Amino acid sequence: MKPEPQTTAATPPPLGAIQPRHAAATPAAPTDAVLPAVEVHDVTVAYQRKPVLWDVDLALPPGRLIGIVGPNGAGKSTLLKAILGLVPLASGRIDIFGRPLTECRKEVGYVPQRETVDWDFPVCALDVVVMGRYGRLGWCRRPGRADREAALACLERVGLADLAQRQISQLSGGQQQRVFLARALVQDARVYFMDEPFAGVDAATEAAIMNLLRDLRVAGRTVLAVHHDLQTVREYFDYLVMLNLRVVAAGPTENVFSNRNLQATYGGRLTVLDEAAEVVRRAPRAP
Repeated sequence: MKPEPQTTAATPPPLGAIQPRHAAATPAAPTDAVLPAVEVHDVTVAYQRKPVLWDVDLALPPGRLIGIVGPNGAGKSTLLKAILGLVPLASGRIDIFGRPLTECRKEVGYVPQRETVDWDFPVCALDVVVMGRYGRLGWCRRPGRADREAALACLERVGLADLAQRQISQLSGGQQQRVFLARALVQDARVYFMDEPFAGVDAATEAAIMNLLRDLRVAGRTVLAVHHDLQTVREYFDYLVMLNLRVVAAGPTENVFSNRNLQATYGGRLTVLDEAAEVVRRAPRAP
């Protein structure tokens, strides 16, 4: 059931106020007094008249870690791009905290797929992160000392302060991913969109990214992440969107991550389904 729309929504504290996550910390359940972080109303996206998203309807709660899963070609990355206005809609409407994107761009952070970025561009890690401040500064103002200090602080949060002056082409894949995460953090957004943030990174980087995402959740931020590893879905996300051109299921992970929904989402991809079924089988049953 969609939360009842309201005229206002609580604003989370600034990122500087985020403290390291306590082991027992859990996200507060959203209430009907809070607007959905993202609402997707009957959205269809087509490339050369071929639908890649069809009649998608979602209301995603704030303050959650939301995973988007589905087979290759299911439209997962396209869904993020549609929400961010990076691809045109054939039909439908999208709201972020009850407003169109044009009214709240400063409240949105984005981490694209790493392979879509030109890593040979001659710029250092710190400069990449500072770019995240442009949305707040506007194109007519140059970043100042405070912006560079904020960028350096975000690099420190992802463990790369000592590589601030390193050219991005000289960084490892995991380090590059952390730089783009820092760029999103410096935006001080309310909702973050991440396209496969764990792809191609080592275990230590994946753990560091995941801890940071949990800190964001504790601070009231919302994270939507495209994800492929079904074995970590239960551990990483408390809310799940299962997608295959249309929404197969969406809701709290413990409710929708089931064999039935996996079969409906992945169809005959038996290798993936066998792995996912084993994950579901091992999960503790609700009392």
